[in-house]
Amino acid sequence: MSLSTLTKPWEAMSYGFLDGSAKRELRRKMLKSVAVPGCQMPYASREVPMARGWGTGGLQVSLTLVNLQTRVKVIDQGADDSVNAASIRRFIARVAGTPTTMDTLEADLIQSRHRIPEEILREDQVLVLQVPNPEPLRSVQPNMSIARQMHADADYGRMWLQLYEQIVRSGRVMQGASYPSLVHGRHVMTPSPIPRWDVPKLHMAKHLTILSAGREKRIFVVPPFTRVEPLVFSDVPYKVEEHGALTCTRSGTTGFFMNEIPQDDGTSSFEISDSEWGVKTIRARDGEGENRGETWYKDGEMPQ
Repeated sequence: MSLSTLTKPWEAMSYGFLDGSAKRELRRKMLKSVAVPGCQMPYASREVPMARGWGTGGLQVSLTLVNLQTRVKVIDQGADDSVNAASIRRFIARVAGTPTTMDTLEADLIQSRHRIPEEILREDQVLVLQVPNPEPLRSVQPNMSIARQMHADADYGRMWLQLYEQIVRSGRVMQGASYPSLVHGRHVMTPSPIPRWDVPKLHMAKHLTILSAGREKRIFVVPPFTRVEPLVFSDVPYKVEEHGALTCTRSGTTGFFMNEIPQDDGTSSFEISDSEWGVKTIRARDGEGENRGETWYKDGEMPQ
């Protein structure tokens, strides 16, 4: 046996790697998801050259939407230069010939894992979020058949009970990332593993948000100008992470979501999670005239 017998002759691939049938199915499911905000739609998740759980769902959506004029930005936990973000960005550019950027304002399509950029997105921009676990009821109902019936009946009593138990036992809601949220007053969704800080950015946002889980083969959408309301009790208000008073050690910016970096002496320093906003802040401080957009948060507070 030789290596040549195990390989196939080179064949031209479809534009954007995915075949036409896969793209048509994804487009149909995205349109259905727009029509029923927050409702999970199943799709036949295709194989792509990366491991399941590393953004295959978001990658398939991006490959379906891009064209030669689409400027793509990919971030991983806020950073444009992480291994996962750089690999996905390079792959999309290679198979689709799309231009890439790290500037949120220049991007037409933004694929993200764990974060929403600090700069407000426009109506003509699309945000694609990678989702590891799309089912918000999994922690209270592991049987997925029953969970889907609960969604159909809008039966979210167990979810409310779980939040109540957390408050009774710990004095506050312990749910961090993937905070369950009610979309358009009907379906409860898990908004990807984004932190609580980012969930208010989805409420009545101008942009289209597509959430896709490749391993779980589910896709759901938050259309523009759609209500996204975290599940909270009327006497226990929703709270985001207390990062408003923290200052980035590199850029000096304050009032944004930060990454905590432990130091050798037991203390911690902080760096802004949105790396491109930090770069823009440094350039503006150095007098380079950097173009910075409006941000969701002002001094650590989301305007009402």
